[in-house]
Amino acid sequence: MRVVLVIVMAILLSGCGSIISRTIPGQGHGNQYYPGVQWDVRDSGWRWLTVLDLPFSLIFDTLLLPVDASHGPYE
Repeated sequence: MRVVLVIVMAILLSGCGSIISRTIPGQGHGNQYYPGVQWDVRDSGWRWLTVLDLPFSLIFDTLLLPVDASHGPYE
């Protein structure tokens, strides 16, 4: 039962770093490339969840790279 719960949570929260860093003011790293991946690799107590989320954030950030590039240039 616990395994099913963890899998469901991982599916529901996938892409979380990408979404948080783009939508909630002050929660992300601002305007930059791959903000969801940077959000996931920060030092946090939720490391086990970010390991699950990192591949999804990488894909989502790659798909949104043209949008991020139109907002640049970044440092």
